[in-house]
Amino acid sequence: MSTASPLTVQNALIFDGESAELTSGPIHVEDGRITALDGDPAEGAEVIDAGGKVVIPGLIDAHFHAYAISLTSIKNEIGPLSYSALAGVRRLGSALRRGFTTVRDVAGGDIGLANAIEEGMFVGPRYLFTGPALSQTGGHGDPRGAHDGGCFHGGHMCEVVDGADNLLTAVRQRFRTGAHAIKLMTSGGVISPVDPLRIPQYSAAEIRAVTEEASQRGSYTTAHAYSPEAIRHSVLNGVRCIEHGNLLDQETAELMGEHGSYLVPTLVTYDAMNRRGQEIGLTAVGSGKNREVLDAGRKAVELAHTAGIPLGFGSDLMGALENEQLQGLRLQSEVTGIHELLRSATSVNARLLQRDDLGHIAVGAIADLVLLDGNPFQDPSVLWDDSRKRTVIKAGAVVPADIRDQ
Repeated sequence: MSTASPLTVQNALIFDGESAELTSGPIHVEDGRITALDGDPAEGAEVIDAGGKVVIPGLIDAHFHAYAISLTSIKNEIGPLSYSALAGVRRLGSALRRGFTTVRDVAGGDIGLANAIEEGMFVGPRYLFTGPALSQTGGHGDPRGAHDGGCFHGGHMCEVVDGADNLLTAVRQRFRTGAHAIKLMTSGGVISPVDPLRIPQYSAAEIRAVTEEASQRGSYTTAHAYSPEAIRHSVLNGVRCIEHGNLLDQETAELMGEHGSYLVPTLVTYDAMNRRGQEIGLTAVGSGKNREVLDAGRKAVELAHTAGIPLGFGSDLMGALENEQLQGLRLQSEVTGIHELLRSATSVNARLLQRDDLGHIAVGAIADLVLLDGNPFQDPSVLWDDSRKRTVIKAGAVVPADIRDQ
């Protein structure tokens, strides 16, 4: 998308990414960045009249999966990569249309997709990826059942790597090929066939090999972890961010708070699987695991919020469930309220991503903006009602309305 033309959004109520107090005024943009929040438009600027409606920073989904074309792990892992990438283009385009101007892909993705977006080959959100998540043998990233023969070393979304030395090599390879951060599987998961949810995965030495190398590169490690046991095991060995965390308890929440750990809840994926499990072919084992974490997820968010843990926002939707992305905003807001939800999906996620140029409406920030059809503090549904019109701006360029047909 071109960012050459100046742009002004005028008559806007502005949520800056932090304060619950909305300000009013124009937003002036040049070369993809916000240049002023007062004064008149530049000569020749495109002008959008917000009509007194609210403009928020572009939303950030910190738990996205471009290659998750199915709820069946093996289909995601070993199908043709060309098909997964093309399906990923559609998934990314739909996310941008909803207002997610940045996504963090925490199991899969590669520099090819990121470069294609940067070069304008297709219209999509800013794309930060970890490459395939790292899993121990028989862990959450190993799709083989107990009776499956043969080997599985890895696919498009997960790689099975055991041992500290091998993990160190895998981490270095990811950073060589442009990874934003490193993703570990440190507990069981809902859709994986042979790993109990609560038991921690990977040894302390294995986790430290990953976290120390990521830190040395100026990056960080995030971990899929549900249980208190797995969360403590991860945090105490250097993991900066916990994904999901549904079974979090008070003691572990306090530990995360002491370590400055982030939590990225993904409430919508369990809600959607509960409602649509039969439609999408969720297995009986997966359905049982899902019931265990569904109700606990809301309690975990409450505990984390009370403990002062920085709460991000993620969706973690796979296959046909990807159209539930906006409902994740609704579910998290029901626990934390609208203001904290908006912070989670903008400024908090930006800090998690180590990007101080995102998630804010401020002079110097990248001009990622969403003009909503109303005021979410008065009518929260404008955030998640997909039928309500919204104007999405990425790096100062208005996203075309027909993006879904690219």
